[in-house]
Amino acid sequence: MSTAKYTGDVEVGGPADVRELPGLTISKVAVSEMANNAYLLRCTATGEALLVDAAAEPETLQALIGGTALRTVVTTHGHWDHHRALPEVVAATGAVTVAHPADSADLPVPVQRPVEHGDTVTVGEQTLEVVHLRGHTPGSIALVWRGRGDAGVHVFTGDSLFPGGVGNTQQDADRFASLIDDVEQRLFAVLPDEAWVYPGHGKDTTIGAERPHLAEWRDRGW
Repeated sequence: MSTAKYTGDVEVGGPADVRELPGLTISKVAVSEMANNAYLLRCTATGEALLVDAAAEPETLQALIGGTALRTVVTTHGHWDHHRALPEVVAATGAVTVAHPADSADLPVPVQRPVEHGDTVTVGEQTLEVVHLRGHTPGSIALVWRGRGDAGVHVFTGDSLFPGGVGNTQQDADRFASLIDDVEQRLFAVLPDEAWVYPGHGKDTTIGAERPHLAEWRDRGW
């Protein structure tokens, strides 16, 4: 499927939506009763791949991976619905597990490569920047890929940013303040409006579509 046709609208049990970009192919699929999004990122130059959130349904994820050389699985945060298929995927592929150390104890397998804010993760010739977004969980992270040329900027936000607001902070004022501050300072302050946002559930959005609502989110407290 060409980039022009990519929408990011996927349904559990339905096909992946595939976005072909210069240097990187992004495949999005929805799994489980929680309708979690999982993203397979494949470097077009080397064929190597990285999976964002082995959320559930290992058979579906294995079909998504296919014969691709999966080198890495990044878990965006420690909530159970985002890593239920991690043991099976890692066992089948030998992929290296990546997560923030603050959430690593919540994962069902050891984290082989802990990452902090500002670290990078590679997939073939492509590099993704780790952005620590504290609040939904202590160790929630996003991944930012800045493509060359007209490939644009793409950010995988887990449950920290969705269309219409930030992730659930359980009505905890301190957690909400931490998350909205990090999202504003570490995403909105540094990313262009056209940056494409791939969340942990539901439809995609852009930084520009959400930027006008930041003050509204802060005022409402969620």
